[in-house]
Amino acid sequence: MRWLAYFFFYTYVGLLIVAGLWGAFIGAKIDQKILFDFDIESVNQTTAASILTQYRFLRLIEFGFGMFAILFTREVFSIFKYNRLFLGVMFLGVVARIISYLVDGPPNWLFYFFAIYELVGVILIFLYTRNQLHPHGKFN
Repeated sequence: MRWLAYFFFYTYVGLLIVAGLWGAFIGAKIDQKILFDFDIESVNQTTAASILTQYRFLRLIEFGFGMFAILFTREVFSIFKYNRLFLGVMFLGVVARIISYLVDGPPNWLFYFFAIYELVGVILIFLYTRNQLHPHGKFN
């Protein structure tokens, strides 16, 4: 169980960091086509800039969450409030995807993969850590 929990943690967090940096600084326009099948050149310049600035911002938030998780890995796996913050954000991402599926319709297959991967990660990390968390950061 330990190995699986850490595997899902590091692969998820690694993707947050890599995808966050990629989307913010290199591939924002490329992502529009690859991930969303959207030609950013098909809209006026102000709309394109608005989409891209928000996309870059959200990708940097994604990167920031990944960096938080890397910097506080020990705490995520041992201190209650860090663990629940990490798992809560990860789980709410899954909830947001489900709401979007219901409200907005079916997405690209890749987004189903992300949702399932994230949910499996939340469950495994929760199960692995649930009986070993310290309430206030006291390590044995």
